[in-house]
Order: sequence, then structure tokens, then C-alpha cells
Amino acid sequence: MSGARLSAADAVHFAREALEGGAPMAAVTVVDAEGDGAPRPGERLCVWAERHAGTLGGAQLDEAAVRMARAALADGSPAGSREVEADGIRCALYVEAHRPPPELVIVGAGHIARPLCRVGAMLGFRVTVLDDRPAFATRERFPEAAEVRRADFGDPFRGVRMGPGTHLVLVTRGHKYDFEALRDVLRRDQVPAYVGMVGSRRRTRAALQALAREGIGPERLRAIHAPVGLDVRAETPEEIAVAIGAELVLVRRGGTGRPLRDLERVAERWVGREPGTE
Repeated sequence: MSGARLSAADAVHFAREALEGGAPMAAVTVVDAEGDGAPRPGERLCVWAERHAGTLGGAQLDEAAVRMARAALADGSPAGSREVEADGIRCALYVEAHRPPPELVIVGAGHIARPLCRVGAMLGFRVTVLDDRPAFATRERFPEAAEVRRADFGDPFRGVRMGPGTHLVLVTRGHKYDFEALRDVLRRDQVPAYVGMVGSRRRTRAALQALAREGIGPERLRAIHAPVGLDVRAETPEEIAVAIGAELVLVRRGGTGRPLRDLERVAERWVGREPGTE
């Protein structure tokens, strides 16, 4: 299909596949072009990490556009216009990457899970909530979730898609269930981008020691965010959800987790000085 022209309907179909959990894809559309044999505005390519579909009408032009699209996929560039020149043709292209939203899987549907679901959805996560209690795993309790599933905590992730972009938070009603879910995920070949577990320092230490005795390596154990969340002295379920959400943003975007006031030190530098002085 890489040598055939691609319709707008095909491009929309591929974008939808990517947004619904398929492989990330970048759509490349001709905005303007000049030169002999230049493609018409609207000609397009869809580009994945290892293949592409469509053509702009020339092999060298296609290769240049594919390289550009893959670079946009790799570095997370925002959608925008770019220029390429090949085959004696200069093209203005619009490149837009389509990726599935990051996943947040909340194991447990109790008092922390409800505000955490709201926070996760506001942060752009596709939220899935799992619980083994029919009265708790309901759409009414979690209207912001993309999916609410009744789970068997003996096999909590059956039927749940887990990948490198998954963010997992364990907030079940019992330490036993948190531990079993944690053990399940750490034994997988690929661990999610984020694994967080509620619990006191004592419970966290006991869980990590038990996992170490079962052969889980230190590198994986150190990657666990437990106790979960940033230190803001959170007490209520809503405050705990905000602390967890802040840590999720920190993992996704980077940063120090310190107050911006302390990093920028604007008050220290400027308060009390005469205007215009350095």
C-alpha cells in the first residue's frame, strides 16, 4: 500500500486506530508544492515506526517525508508545518502525530480511587478502574473512567491491556490484594511506565522484602513508587489523589517536584530592590 495514493478516509481510519491504542502514527499532508511533477495539496502519507502508507508521487520525496514523520514520532514534536525538498520539488507539509492517550489503571474502587479517577481524566489519561466488588465497580461511581471492570484479584489484569505507556496505581481495600497485583505486574517481561502502591513505610518495606525473597530484582523494586505520591502531607482522599496526580505528571514530564518559588527565587532576587537595578 505504500506506493498507492491515500484517501482522506484512509488517513482518518489510521489516525483513529492509533488514538484507540494502536501503534503511533504520523500523518503527513501536502499544503503547498512547487516544481515539475509536484504533488497536489492534500496528497498524504501515513507513517509508522516500521512502515508507511501512501505516496507524495516520488520515491525521494516520500523518503524525505517519512524521515521527517518518524523524527516527529520519536521526539514528540507538536503538529505543525515543515518543508522538504527532493526530486527537484519543494513541499510545505503539515505533520501531525497520533498516539493513544496514556493509560491509568487504578486497581481498587474505594475512597481514594474516586477522586484519583477524576484527577487522572483531567490530566489526559484514559482511566480504567478495576475492583472485585460489584457495588463498587460501577459507572455511576466513576463517570470519568473510560472503562470500569469487575476483576478477580486472583488474576487482576486478565483482559486489561498493559504496555510501556501504562501507569498503574494500586489502591485496593487490603494490603494482600495490592501485594498480589504488584507481584503479578513485576513478573511480566515489560513493566508499566509507572507503578505506584499506597501504604505506610512499614507495609511498603514488608512488601519489597517479600518480593526480593521471591526473586524480583533490585532494579525493578527501586522503580516502584511506594508509598505513592509526592510529599504534600496529604490526608483526605482528595488530597491523596492530588499528590498521586502530581507524581504522575512528574514522571511524564520531568521536573524536580520542588516548589517553583524555591527554584526561581524571584522574591530573593528582586523584593526590596530599587526598580531598574540588577
